[in-house]
Amino acid sequence: MRELIEELCSVYGPSGQEERISEAIAPHLDGLVDEVRSDRLGNLIAVKHPTDGGGNGKRIMLAAHMDEIGVMVTHVDAQGFCRFTTIGGVLTSSLIGNRVEFANGVEGAFGLEGSAIARERPTLQKLFLDVGATGKEDAQVQVGDTAVFRSSFGAVGDRLFAANLDDRIGCAVLIQALRELESSPHEILAVFTVQEEVGTRGATTAGYGLEPEIMLAIDVTATGDFPQATPMEVALGKGPAIKIMDRRMIAHPMVRSWLESAAQTHEIPYQLEVLEYGTTDAAAVQVSRAGVPAGTVSIPCRYVHTPSQVADCNDARNAVRLLVNALSSELP
Repeated sequence: MRELIEELCSVYGPSGQEERISEAIAPHLDGLVDEVRSDRLGNLIAVKHPTDGGGNGKRIMLAAHMDEIGVMVTHVDAQGFCRFTTIGGVLTSSLIGNRVEFANGVEGAFGLEGSAIARERPTLQKLFLDVGATGKEDAQVQVGDTAVFRSSFGAVGDRLFAANLDDRIGCAVLIQALRELESSPHEILAVFTVQEEVGTRGATTAGYGLEPEIMLAIDVTATGDFPQATPMEVALGKGPAIKIMDRRMIAHPMVRSWLESAAQTHEIPYQLEVLEYGTTDAAAVQVSRAGVPAGTVSIPCRYVHTPSQVADCNDARNAVRLLVNALSSELP
């Protein structure tokens, strides 16, 4: 799986411009599903019909978002420095000295007015992007251009380092689960969603259009396993987390029980997650139409929404095992 995660992490795809990552994912679905299509907003939808009768099966939507956070240029000054706004939940305190890449390949580095060292949390008004220009005319970027965080993909043992594990690692888990799912009584609606980071917009439209009976999001979650972290019972390497609640969604008890039962029956390590801040695509689909029982399988990830995120590949592998075994069985 590491190679697949690295491949997906290398593809440009901020919220609203997911075409490249959609095109990168689509070939991996060949031969795995019965239908692949894109909807009007850009969600990539793969449908796999029931393979063992489906008498008691459900229409189950699985969602992993393709988009990543980033920045958008709002002004280019006479010297070629760019002011910007954020796309998604960017933590300004993590930006100084980090780099971005624009769609046209231009790179930039974040700078701070007056000093290279931030003695307090910098505001957007004091930050700028240096794109190597000597003036506005040769800046090679303009107002409205978007950039994503970029650092080299790295690994130490099973620990993975990348700028956009949120949620390319979830996309990889969904692809791998489709590869390993040999049979299921359910109709699987695998959706690689757009614009999650700016308000779960792709999941909102996909959930409405597909009318699933059950919904699972596959996303990252925060951890409490580094120095002086906010106390949280989630750590790297201890298995995927089954969500109980986050800021916008309380997981349906039946969905949570179904996932826990699959983990226990097949001896898959797992954790329970209560996330005080943030949410997933499940929050949007849960309240679609007349309501959808929803839950989330989360990959523990340190430093979410910063330019350097860390996850454990074993948690991703076990998330695949959890999904495959759950989807191979009927719901309680």
